[in-house]
Amino acid sequence: MSSFPEDFEVETWRLIQLWIAEGFIIMTHGSHKSLEEVGIYYLEELISRNLLQARKRRFNGEIKTCGIHDLLHEFCLIEAEMIKFMHVERTHLPLPEHKHDVHRFSFQTISYSYEDWYELLPLVTRSIYLFSRLDSPFSSLIKPLGKLSIHYRDPNYLHTYLRRFNLLRVLAIFNEGVRSPSFPLVITKFFHLRYLQIRFDGDIPESISELQNLQTLICSGNSSETLPQNIWMMKNLRCIRLREVSYISSPISESILNLEDFSGLCSASCTKEVFSSISNLKRLIIREPFLIQHYFPDLELLDMSSLRKLEELKYSNCRNYCFMDISIKSFVLPTSLKRLTLSMCNYFLWEDISSTFMMLPNLEELKLKRYQTSSDEWILSDNDKFKRLKLLLLSGSSLKRWEASSDNFPNLKRLVLQYCYDLQEIPTDFGEIATLESIELHDCSVTAEDSARKIVQEQEEMGNNPLKLYIHKS
Repeated sequence: MSSFPEDFEVETWRLIQLWIAEGFIIMTHGSHKSLEEVGIYYLEELISRNLLQARKRRFNGEIKTCGIHDLLHEFCLIEAEMIKFMHVERTHLPLPEHKHDVHRFSFQTISYSYEDWYELLPLVTRSIYLFSRLDSPFSSLIKPLGKLSIHYRDPNYLHTYLRRFNLLRVLAIFNEGVRSPSFPLVITKFFHLRYLQIRFDGDIPESISELQNLQTLICSGNSSETLPQNIWMMKNLRCIRLREVSYISSPISESILNLEDFSGLCSASCTKEVFSSISNLKRLIIREPFLIQHYFPDLELLDMSSLRKLEELKYSNCRNYCFMDISIKSFVLPTSLKRLTLSMCNYFLWEDISSTFMMLPNLEELKLKRYQTSSDEWILSDNDKFKRLKLLLLSGSSLKRWEASSDNFPNLKRLVLQYCYDLQEIPTDFGEIATLESIELHDCSVTAEDSARKIVQEQEEMGNNPLKLYIHKS
C-alpha cells in the first residue's frame, strides 16, 4: 500500500492484478481457484483484520474499492524503507550518494526530473509506480527567448526515461499528464514485464507480442482502434482495459487467450470465433464504434453463449447516430451473468426486458441507462419474476406507466430511478418487498416522488423495517 499516495482509493481488480504481477500470489498445485480468486481471499483476510479498509462494496458484499488508514499508511512507508522493499519519493530530498538498494520505486511528488531519475534508479529496478509529472529530460530543450524561456517536450521522452530498465516487471503510470504521442517501442523490449499501465496516442504495435509475460494491459488516451493480430500470441494476458473502442480480428488458427477481463471491445468483434477463443472471460465491456468502417449490417446476434464464466457485461452504444439498432432479443446471454448494464440502446420493448432477462437465473444487478423504448408501459404479469435481482437502475427512461408487484422482484434491495421525468408512480406494492432497503430518485417527476413517500410512510405505519428514501434534485 506504500506504493499509493495517502488517501488513495484503489480498485480491487487493479490491486489484485498488481499483486499477481509482483509475484505475491502463486497458484498452488491442485488448487481449483484462479489467481484472482485467491487475491480476493487475501484481500478479505486483510480487511477482516482491519489492516485494509473496504471503501465501496457491491450488494453481494464484494469489495469494489479499498484503502488504508493514514497511520497504517505511514507505518507501511517506514517498514518498506527499513526492509528495503520499496523507496517512495514524496518530497524532493537531496539525492543519495549511491543508488538505492531496492527494486521497487513509487514517485509521488508533483514532478520529477530526468537527472534525478537517472541518479536514483538502479538498473535492476523491477517496479515503477508513477504519480508524478515527468519533466523534460534534456536541459538543452529549454531555449531562452528574450526574458522568456520556451520548454520543448521531447516526443520520445518516455523512451529516454525508460530505456535503461530491461528488468521491469511493473510499469504503472497513474499521472495522466505523462502521455506519449505514440506507443514507446522501448517497452516491447521489457521481456519480464507483467503489468503495463500507460497513456499514449496512436496504435499498439505488432511487437507488443514480444511481451510474452505480460498479464495486464491498461491503455488510455487516443489509442488504437484496431488491436494487432499478434495479440493472440500473448498466452499470459489476463486483463485488457482500453479507454477507446478497439477492434480485434478473428484469432490466428486456433489461438486461445486466457483473458478474464476485457474492456473496450468493439461490437463488430463480437463473433463466435472471437468469443470461443476468450471463453474464460468473467468481465466484458462492449462498445459500438464511432466509425462506419467497423459496422457490419449482417451482425444480427451478439451470441455470448460460449462465455460460460461471464459474470459482468456492459454494453454501450456511444455513437450519436445509429446505423443499426440492436434489439434486446439480439443478445444471447450466458446464464452465469450476475451484473448487466445497457447504455443508449434504442427502440426495444419493455416486454423484451421481461422475457429476456428473467431467463438469467443468476442476475443480481440490472442497469438500463439513456435508452429509448418503443412503448411507455412496463406491465409485469404474475409469472414475471426476477428471482435474484438485488439492484434495479433505470436512467433516462421514457417510461410512464409501471405495473408490478412484490412477487416480480422478491429479492430487490435497491431501486434507483434517474431522470424519469414521465413516470407517473412507483408500483405501490413495492413496499411489500421484504428485502427492499432503499429507493433513490434523481430528478424524477413530482408524482413519482409522492408515490415513493407514500410507500415509505405506509411501511412506517405498519411497523415494518425502516425503508430509506433519497430524493435528489439538480
